[in-house]
Amino acid sequence: MTRSSPMVRRDAPQAGGIDATPSAAGPWKSLHLTNAWHAESGGIRAYYTAMLAAANTLGRPMRLVVPGERDEVREVGPHGRIYTVRAPRAPFVDRRYRVMVPVPFSRISERLLGILQDERPAIVEVCDKYALPYLAGAIRRFPPPGLPRPTLVGLSCERADHSLEALGVLGRIGARAVRWYLGAVYLPQCDYHLANSAYTAGELLAAQRPTHPRDVQTVPMGLHVATFGPQHRSEAWRQAWRQRLSLPPDGPLLVYVGRLAQEKQLTRAIDLLGHVRRTGTAAGLVLVGSGPDEERLRRHAAAACGAAVGFAGHVRDAAALAACYASGDAFVHVNDREPFGIGPLEAMASGVPVVLPRAGGVLTYATPANAWLGEPTAAGLAQAALEALAYPDPARLRLAAETARQYDWSSVAPAIFAAYDALHVRARTADASRWRPRVGHVASEADLARS
Repeated sequence: MTRSSPMVRRDAPQAGGIDATPSAAGPWKSLHLTNAWHAESGGIRAYYTAMLAAANTLGRPMRLVVPGERDEVREVGPHGRIYTVRAPRAPFVDRRYRVMVPVPFSRISERLLGILQDERPAIVEVCDKYALPYLAGAIRRFPPPGLPRPTLVGLSCERADHSLEALGVLGRIGARAVRWYLGAVYLPQCDYHLANSAYTAGELLAAQRPTHPRDVQTVPMGLHVATFGPQHRSEAWRQAWRQRLSLPPDGPLLVYVGRLAQEKQLTRAIDLLGHVRRTGTAAGLVLVGSGPDEERLRRHAAAACGAAVGFAGHVRDAAALAACYASGDAFVHVNDREPFGIGPLEAMASGVPVVLPRAGGVLTYATPANAWLGEPTAAGLAQAALEALAYPDPARLRLAAETARQYDWSSVAPAIFAAYDALHVRARTADASRWRPRVGHVASEADLARS
């Protein structure tokens, strides 16, 4: 990929791909809804924060609707606005998150419909596979009173099948049920779908049904390249962690940055360290982040590697986080089912070797020329890590830094907005008859219940 190439790709049938050139009639107001929002961190939060910043730079109105502790409205620059809708905590997996469930006749449903009617967006995007798609379906079938029919876009940033399998709740019957749900229920709710990688899009493409064909386009995530770099390398940080992990003064440090969640497969990272240490390399592993799997990981680390694994917790300060990335001898990211992976790109920008599995969404940008790829096992990734520690190839590191620069938000965000605009033009022209709403029908709460 070069800097001049469009960062929007097409992976589905249906005539007519995305033209990444914004229409002269735009930009249009877009409204985005997601349940994957946490007050401190997360890839979806980073994505929408970057998109809001880009919306202000580009002068286009963007609205974001997220769950929270209370109803709030916050202006983000002259063109951005975040609506927080009071919602309960997630009942399982990670209770730090809250979930908007737009059940008909509920307060949340009324709040969401009120936001839609007040904002009258041209484009509505839903980043959620489970609770919010039904709102998009209700808008599609029965536009609320006074609301022009918006173009409806679904954004997929994870795979349902692999996420559930990582949690141990997906067997053969469950896999069939997920595929049925995606094809018969989820995909038809929106007019078009975007996915953050070909790996993520693959699940949607496999679930397509002839009765509900939908295009699936891929758009990447991004990073703020200027935030990271080898200049943030801290010898004080390195020596402090060596002492905490009882390593020798020259002991190499492996670093992971991200959520401590079961789907990240971080027991594999700990086992990777065990393989490395059994070769006689006195290495340590620093896990930077927080999450619901921390206690289980602490127990596994104590049993597998003793004191050689450290937990740094959530790092809020950007400069301190950049130092975590740049101060390791190698960055390890072991999840072979990562939908995209912003962390590895940030590590590439930081000038350290990046060790990744030869699988998943990280292959959107990772190759043997810019990363150290291994088989998605503890032993396979340990071999890649040992190679990176033995010879951190300068040419590979230079290409990794160039790869990261190609995914800077300054390039990625405008391309994503151009994709929205192109889909909206298409919905109003080539696909106008396909998405024509029911003439003369006024939506009601009963319609939402039936939809």
